[in-house]
Amino acid sequence: MPIFPLWIFEWIEATAFAQFVRDSTWIFPVTEAVHLLGLCAMGGALLIVDLRLLGVGLVRQSITELAREAHRWLVASVALQLMTGSVLFASEAVKCYHNPSFWVKMSALVVALTFTFAVRRPMAGSGTLETSWRSRLLAATSLGLWFTVAAAGRWIGFSS
Repeated sequence: MPIFPLWIFEWIEATAFAQFVRDSTWIFPVTEAVHLLGLCAMGGALLIVDLRLLGVGLVRQSITELAREAHRWLVASVALQLMTGSVLFASEAVKCYHNPSFWVKMSALVVALTFTFAVRRPMAGSGTLETSWRSRLLAATSLGLWFTVAAAGRWIGFSS
């Protein structure tokens, strides 16, 4: 399943930065805690819009307005996730290389980010989308993709 050669992962893990993270008592756990806080913020920004698209909550507020308000939180939390995730990855890159859950997460992440910013955002921000079968399909797809990312990410810690 890996699409990159092992030597790249070995090189990343052998960098002074990765070694510093591994040797530190606090850097990995603090980074992981910040990563999880970023996950909460990202999940909230995604969930609030997806629930509105489903017609479940905040139905007095337009989808466009809610998507616009949540967008800055989404972008900031995605940036935080990418930064902290890179630190966590660097410290155990070879382990990630051999972990199928890592590859599922990375693949799903690319698809979820592409869908969120290239499909969901333009449709939700168009001003023409109201709760309908289209909005529900959009939300269900978004929720499914992001659930896959989160579940695979969580499973990384349980698989070898």
